[in-house]
Amino acid sequence: MNLLLIAWRNMQQRGLSSWLTIFSMALGVTLVVIVLAISGVVTESFQRNSSVGYNIIVGAKGSPLQLTLNTVFYLSRPVENVPYSYFLEFQPGTGRQDAFKKIGGRMHEADRPGRYSRYMAGGFAVPVCLGDYFGPFRVVGTTPDFFANLRYGEAGDMEYKFSEGRNFQEYSQENGYFEAVIGSRAASEMKVKVGDKVSPSHGNPDGEGHGEKFTIVGVLAPTGTPNDRALFINMEGFYWMDKHSKPLDEVAKAEKESGLTYAETPGTAESDGLPAKLPIHQREVTAILVKPGGESGIFAANMERTINENLQAQAASPVREIANMLSMFVQPVQFALLVLTIMVCLVSAIAILVSIYNSMSERRRDIAVMRALGARRDVVLAIILAESVLIAVAGGVIGWLLGHGISAIASPWVEDQTGIQVGFLTINTWEWMLIPGIVLLAIGAGLIPAFSAYRTDVSRNLSA
Repeated sequence: MNLLLIAWRNMQQRGLSSWLTIFSMALGVTLVVIVLAISGVVTESFQRNSSVGYNIIVGAKGSPLQLTLNTVFYLSRPVENVPYSYFLEFQPGTGRQDAFKKIGGRMHEADRPGRYSRYMAGGFAVPVCLGDYFGPFRVVGTTPDFFANLRYGEAGDMEYKFSEGRNFQEYSQENGYFEAVIGSRAASEMKVKVGDKVSPSHGNPDGEGHGEKFTIVGVLAPTGTPNDRALFINMEGFYWMDKHSKPLDEVAKAEKESGLTYAETPGTAESDGLPAKLPIHQREVTAILVKPGGESGIFAANMERTINENLQAQAASPVREIANMLSMFVQPVQFALLVLTIMVCLVSAIAILVSIYNSMSERRRDIAVMRALGARRDVVLAIILAESVLIAVAGGVIGWLLGHGISAIASPWVEDQTGIQVGFLTINTWEWMLIPGIVLLAIGAGLIPAFSAYRTDVSRNLSA
């Protein structure tokens, strides 16, 4: 008779015990599959978001990791702000002159190009202002260049698209400076659409609401990035909200400390009839997203080093900071969870050992009969090992199906949260080691009862 068939009959004789042991192994494998799936989603999400479309984040001196978390993932709180005039250091001479003309400031400063403009030929710098909330979601004050210039995706080559509406404009006849674009998830949870008017709250989700209302003119198509969970408003409108401009007493204090005098012009109206803008000396930005010119990363490295030598601001590489965060925080947690689930599988293997070993006293006469009918010792040993392997593999297959079934059921939620699709057949590389590992565990667990059967005394157990 086939050895596997004999092993199967032995399992049937101990039906309840065998199925409980199979369930124990299935539970362990299910946990391993789920942990591997979560690890894959987390890793892929961080890797996707490391391609942010720019090379450097410039912000106030402090922790570069906090600056990255705050600017890329909209987590933590802003380190501090830097003057708007520092953002103009990334503009060429004509760009600075236009800014001083439109916004107002020390006009003699516009005669020179920006300090970092030599790095910027073919590149861009996008200002970002943070601090407000729309419900639980962060509000990001920026310019239309955010969606026009930045890219996302693993290769950093995907353009931002709108499922509804359009990008906001710096100024529109219909809405003035108060236009907004909302991420797909924020729009879904807050139940807003193009044409709705929203009012950010100051400082935290439960903070005091601003009186100014922004009109939503666009809803972003899902990107799988933190931008799905944010409200983007025109920076000019951001500055005109209460408590967003630098107080004049702080400006006067800065003038006294520096010995310089800022222009008192509140911003000049343009020839095309645009309303006045907040002057430079009352503006600040939380961060500047910079992509230097050039195809290689040489410009970025040189610029980062030059900025960090300055006492006014710091430059952080988002790719490097995200990689460091993965290696320092995320991967150790993933490893610890994986070790815990493997321990569950080891406990299940011990359950197989105990289950089969405890049945040996009931099966010694059967084994003695087999031996008397001509079965060799190695055949008896192989039958017990085959039984152990059958229990483990059955549990492994059931656990694998359960784990991937749960992943498939949770797929819509995962995709909504991260933009990453997890199908039933989405397999982590490490899963290919599951079956060989389970077989080895089963063989190890079956060795003790197998050797016990191997040493069964035929004459003693036949006469019993």
